[in-house]
Amino acid sequence: MIRLIPQKREFFDLFTQASANARDIAHALVELLENWPGDKSKLRDIRELEHEGDRLTHELINLLNRTFVTPFDRDDIYRLASVIDDVCDHVDEAADNIDAYEVQNVPDRAREQAEVIYRAASRLHEAVERLEGFKDSSRQLVALRELEDEGDRLSREAVAALFQSGADPLTIIRWKDIHEQLEEAVDACENAADVLEAILVKNR
Repeated sequence: MIRLIPQKREFFDLFTQASANARDIAHALVELLENWPGDKSKLRDIRELEHEGDRLTHELINLLNRTFVTPFDRDDIYRLASVIDDVCDHVDEAADNIDAYEVQNVPDRAREQAEVIYRAASRLHEAVERLEGFKDSSRQLVALRELEDEGDRLSREAVAALFQSGADPLTIIRWKDIHEQLEEAVDACENAADVLEAILVKNR
């Protein structure tokens, strides 16, 4: 049933839940890498949070399809829901690869990448919390872009260190894949910043 009355509160509440979930999955990744391979319990948490991210994304899309008048541009609602979900997907894929590849030693730069993802996801959540009323979130968006630069640097350094390490080719291939997946998670946070900035510009 299409609703003619704007469901503003419902959209903003769901976006806040989704960004909080992205922050939480990033924090679970930090804890996973800190304790790997001794404690693998965070793998379950990450998978559950990824499923929760999917549920919230579907709920947002369903609400969008049922609502005639939306609080801001329909395409932007869809894009923002998608890019927040991308953060969860990339974290989940990195965690799955760490498990599937049966890695034993986690490089320091991988842990640093996880910390950057968590900080970026935290700034993203802060910006999303300011979305209702289209409050200024420039401080959070600037911080997000700085973290994306830091993530790029860490990824380059991590891959270079791999090839300099003298590790066997299989280990290099596996960790190169994981490092790139971690970088994708940071990139997804920056993509969300781009969408948020576009929303704010259109609704000032």
